[in-house]
Amino acid sequence: MKKWLLIIMTFCLFPLISFAEEDFASGAKSAILIDNATGKVLFEKNADEVLPPASMTKIGSMLIIMEAINHGNLKLDDKVTISEEAANMGGSQVFLEAGEVYTVHDLLKAVAIASGNDAVVALAEKVAGSQGEFVNMMNKRFKELGAKNTNFVNAHGLDAEGHYSTARDMAIIARELLKHEKILEYTSIYEEYLEKNDGSKTWLVNTNKLVRFYDGIDGLKTGYTTSAGYCLTATAKKDNFRLISVVMGEESTENRSSDTVKMLNYGFNTFKINTIKTNDEILGKVRVEGGKENFADIVLLNDATELLKNTDEVSNYKFNLKVDSIKAPVKNGEVVGSAEIIDDDGNIVDEVDVTVKTDIKKANFFDYLFKNIKVMVAGKTVIKQ
Repeated sequence: MKKWLLIIMTFCLFPLISFAEEDFASGAKSAILIDNATGKVLFEKNADEVLPPASMTKIGSMLIIMEAINHGNLKLDDKVTISEEAANMGGSQVFLEAGEVYTVHDLLKAVAIASGNDAVVALAEKVAGSQGEFVNMMNKRFKELGAKNTNFVNAHGLDAEGHYSTARDMAIIARELLKHEKILEYTSIYEEYLEKNDGSKTWLVNTNKLVRFYDGIDGLKTGYTTSAGYCLTATAKKDNFRLISVVMGEESTENRSSDTVKMLNYGFNTFKINTIKTNDEILGKVRVEGGKENFADIVLLNDATELLKNTDEVSNYKFNLKVDSIKAPVKNGEVVGSAEIIDDDGNIVDEVDVTVKTDIKKANFFDYLFKNIKVMVAGKTVIKQ
């Protein structure tokens, strides 16, 4: 309790202190701080050093699980039968028994809050048929994301030969996971109960204590083994500004918490996110070939943002739309072109993807007939099919 009181007092004092970069993550073997919106690195220390990630491995596992849900291959209310392999997992666990049945929702809660090795293996088997195949899915996905210094041999993070990652890669994987905001509903819970099949309840307490003690932190995952030391990938949001921090190889839970807080406070006190344009603002209209509508409203695929220092002034940006004609059908979220972001001096500062504001279906015979009738009534040339 005394240790946590000291940490809480430190949280209160940190915003008033200006740190030199060499003070950040002084106890960590490796660390990184990035802006979630742009992916830009704000601070790093040995960020590419290959180290065991311990239970931060589950960030990768949760990513594959959330993508399976997003693709419709898995539902939160799906039933999962616990296998012998899952029930016999060592390390942190929620004491599941072979033959018991839980929902994906309950098991995901056990993974995100209590770091249950048994729960994550059960989910891995549900998604891929076996833990081994699930691991193959993870490693393939990491390569697609550019996490080139990561290789996992299990879904839980217990030490094993050939199981490794880096602070930079963990930040990359965490950033991808955060695209699935639903996960924060789990990782932000400090304590909860898992109802067992026999009617008893297992108390789940978040292994990331900063969820309770640092305003804005709502995830993601701790880790500890003897060889990995104490690790933590954390994320915090204040206003529209979200940061991701990673520390690896710390000597104690107190060190990983205090170093995480130093980095996050540095980020929030030094930088800000400016939203240049949101993805619901129309950039222009583009003709649609063969669609129920002749024109589509074009919007950004994602909000256009920039990372600035708190002292920087905001520029008045313009957008140059680069979209050829669009063929129906086309859906919102489908990339149909790009837009150049141009600053006050006429410089192209970024080029971002654009999409249609609403889905446009392919026109059928009656749609063409109706269009022709409208044109004929207006006394104009008939549109040919």
